[in-house]
Amino acid sequence: MIVVAIIGLLAAIAIPNFVKARATSQANACINNLRQIDGAAQQWALERGQTIGATINLGVDLTPYIKLNSASSIPPCPAGGTYTDSSVGAVPTCSLGTTVTPFHQMP
Repeated sequence: MIVVAIIGLLAAIAIPNFVKARATSQANACINNLRQIDGAAQQWALERGQTIGATINLGVDLTPYIKLNSASSIPPCPAGGTYTDSSVGAVPTCSLGTTVTPFHQMP
């Protein structure tokens, strides 16, 4: 019975830390994807002679400039959010943004 209590105590300590570590790694991966999208938008604008404010089609215009996933699309947010980047010079955003902790937005 003591062994079961010790295992229960260890599980009670470990599970919240595991959940927090998972959320932090998802946020870091999302922020990294946002940085890649922003860099791809800047490169697209430079090669096409576009200026700040030019409209971007995220799925079509930026795919040649980003390493795609196995489905040949821009990698999605690991927490299930969706990315938007409407124009050159605008900061790309995740639909989760500040609704989750840690935040899914570029610093």
